[in-house]
Amino acid sequence: MTAAVPLGRRVAAEGVGTAALVAVVVGSGIQATELSRDVGVQLLANSLATVFGLGVLIVLLGPVSGAHFNPVVSAAAWWTGRRTGDGLTPRDLAAYAAAQTAGAIGGAVLANAMFAQPLVTWSAHDRSAPHLWLGEMVATSGLVLLVFGLVRSGRDRFAPVAVASWIGAAYWFTSSTSFANPAVTIGRAFTDSFAGIAPASLPAFVAAQMAGAVLGLALVAVLFGRPAPVSGPPVPAPAPAGEHELTAAPGR
Repeated sequence: MTAAVPLGRRVAAEGVGTAALVAVVVGSGIQATELSRDVGVQLLANSLATVFGLGVLIVLLGPVSGAHFNPVVSAAAWWTGRRTGDGLTPRDLAAYAAAQTAGAIGGAVLANAMFAQPLVTWSAHDRSAPHLWLGEMVATSGLVLLVFGLVRSGRDRFAPVAVASWIGAAYWFTSSTSFANPAVTIGRAFTDSFAGIAPASLPAFVAAQMAGAVLGLALVAVLFGRPAPVSGPPVPAPAPAGEHELTAAPGR
């Protein structure tokens, strides 16, 4: 991780990045429904905006915080880093998750404001069905496998393109359209728009995402092996230019 960066700056980057991501997701969804009545066109516009926005945010903020924008990714970074000594601390994890959730809510409110909608309107879009929960498990497990597989194989420099591509693909091949992110899921409950989710649907969606994260970590261990524990305290070092520590980005 980018241990040389103070925690305050890293937390700020996670909050701002998650807010921007949700603003992209919600705002593009509102714009799409205003421009077309075709649901397929709406989903295409929403997914393309998310792919481009997410890739840019990872490139920009990855060197600061790792560009997680996602509590399950941050939790996985903490879990995997326990053995190597270079992951998030419990304090880091709590601060990251709080900033990500607050940022996601702020991003939804901002998107509503930009389109002259009420700042907070609880979504009426019900997403309560087992096949949607399965879609969330698949999307989240694939995201965690991708992020930490790239780290284990030393190819995390490809994360901006790879993570954005995964999320864009999962928009279309999963039944849930790939939220894959508890913070973003909570934020999207604050807008009654194309990208919204009813508050009553949140608990099961988040539970499915957490289960998917556990499955993703298990797949990382099976496919890439476990990292060897280090002896003695880790020596913090800044990430090389253009590379990211656990360049983990969310699902939307």
